[in-house]
Amino acid sequence: MLQYTSAESAIKLIQSNERVFIHGGAATPRLFVEALTNRHSELRNVEIVHIHTEGEATYAKPEYKDSFFVNSFFIGGNLRSYVDSVNVQYVPVFLSEIPALFRKGVMPLDTALIQVSMPDQHGFCSLGPSVDIAKAATDVAKKIIALVNPNMPRSHGDGQIHVSHFSAVTYCEEPIYELLQSDATDIELAIGKNIAGIIENGATLQMGIGGIPNAVLKCLGNHKDLGIHTEMFSDGILPLVEKGIINGRMKKRHPGKIVSAFAMGTRKLYDFINDNPMVAMLDVAYVNDTAVIRKNDKMTAINSAVEIDLSGQVCSDSIGSRIISGVGGQMDFIRGASLSKGGKPIIAIASATAKGVSKIVPILKPGAGVVTTRAHVHFVVTEFGVADLYGKNIAQRAKSLISIAHPDHREELERNAHEFYG
Repeated sequence: MLQYTSAESAIKLIQSNERVFIHGGAATPRLFVEALTNRHSELRNVEIVHIHTEGEATYAKPEYKDSFFVNSFFIGGNLRSYVDSVNVQYVPVFLSEIPALFRKGVMPLDTALIQVSMPDQHGFCSLGPSVDIAKAATDVAKKIIALVNPNMPRSHGDGQIHVSHFSAVTYCEEPIYELLQSDATDIELAIGKNIAGIIENGATLQMGIGGIPNAVLKCLGNHKDLGIHTEMFSDGILPLVEKGIINGRMKKRHPGKIVSAFAMGTRKLYDFINDNPMVAMLDVAYVNDTAVIRKNDKMTAINSAVEIDLSGQVCSDSIGSRIISGVGGQMDFIRGASLSKGGKPIIAIASATAKGVSKIVPILKPGAGVVTTRAHVHFVVTEFGVADLYGKNIAQRAKSLISIAHPDHREELERNAHEFYG
């Protein structure tokens, strides 16, 4: 029988000068985040590490700079206004390599704050929809403080953890975070149709969450025998699973299974994951390992970008020098797909911003980070078509990219191409 304590009592186990991991995504233990922040006057120099979290990141506020310092591996919406301030910094790293930072002792962890499912009859809880880097964190943390929540789904895979490993346990029935899908825009649907046109039957897909990935999935109704091996997924896959289009039959690695590291969506998605042997939620060090990804034939990786220059350099984590997201797993999958037999690495991007500014540019903004290099890029897709850059020289790349740019910008881009690339 578990001995539950309040969040306030559990958080008292954290001391000044510790490094604290916070579980991310839909599993963010928001009750612990609040209790930790409330202790700001008692704590000094507590380093907080995590990937994308949901809910308010109150500990990141400048007034708590003496109490908390944030080293985040991904900048979500709750940190964007704080990043690069005195107490919030971004750590550029491939998602696949974050677990090694913990396991190799580069960033040893004192405490892990996690949210888990109810224990089963054997005393095992589940990390639910967010195994990602949390598996490594719980493997090495000196203390694990767990929020046990009956609303957390029990996922199959690497996310099991026995209650005997918990230093303190709090019970909570708060609904876990839900990400609602919005209807795809006309531009997103056009991009989705263009991408669907180059996805083959029997392909294994990696895609993220958002308008373009959902639009792609909406356009795959006539495909057959698709598989999923992805770092993250959402509700968009569910209709294709229900129709038998996503069945994993052709996968070489984990045939018949949806493989992922984390998921965010609606309650319907979490109910789908719950105790479903078709879904394997695994350590992201494995899921995003290029050597694993490439073993699935026709691996098709679909990733987004902020802007791309005419030579093929892709910026995905910043607007100029201002960090807005992170490296994530884009390069893991772009490279893995390119090495897969029949694989297709795809960068999907609207041709222009909502304000009409071209996202295909002569050169990247000063300070922009190159997440995917021009040597790694193959396909770039906008609402105006598909550009295949593989094996093309700089001048040929520029010509291909200009052909899928917004018509309003093509003439200027042609002048810029001549100026910068000859």
